[in-house]
Amino acid sequence: MSVSYRIPDLEPEALHRCEESIRRSRFIVSLAHTPNPETAKAFIERIKREFPDATHNCWAYAAGAPGATGQVGYSDDGEPHGTAGRPMLTMLLHGGVGELCAVVTRYFGGIKLGTGGLVRAYQGMVKAGLETLPTREHMIPARLEVILDYPHITVFRRLLPDYRATIAEEHFGVDAAYQLLLPEQNISALETALAELTDGAVLITRLDV
Repeated sequence: MSVSYRIPDLEPEALHRCEESIRRSRFIVSLAHTPNPETAKAFIERIKREFPDATHNCWAYAAGAPGATGQVGYSDDGEPHGTAGRPMLTMLLHGGVGELCAVVTRYFGGIKLGTGGLVRAYQGMVKAGLETLPTREHMIPARLEVILDYPHITVFRRLLPDYRATIAEEHFGVDAAYQLLLPEQNISALETALAELTDGAVLITRLDV
């Protein structure tokens, strides 16, 4: 079954930013859509270059679906251990938005916040960013395997745009085998069209995403 979740509604190079003063320290949170760890790390470096004189640039990212921990990372960037990066990641994982990176920049104002104060400050900045972050629904397409004989390949390929289907993989042996990605609601119609096209000589298998 295809599923969906919320992701940032931001252009590839865009960011979302909030700023707050907490006991004379200046805190700036920068958020971006980062669908994988590589884009998250690039964004982190971008913010570090933007604020090279900051006391700290703490960060966290969760590059998968909301709550998924398979592609995550975080750093306290010199703050006391466990007071910045991990609390920020916790907020991201429970914020209901996936594929997201947050960098909280701090300019120290001369007043120490203490361990609890730091946790609240860094979590609070991520929360403030999430509350105003524009988001959109991201659909995860269904995946089908289609096996058919060679004479039908050309017409098969011409059918795909009508059902918003794209080829993810293709293999050629005795027959032609394709893995397709397409919206859940278009599966039944595509199966019917392929059966008519090949007079039933097609094998269609639903695959897990």
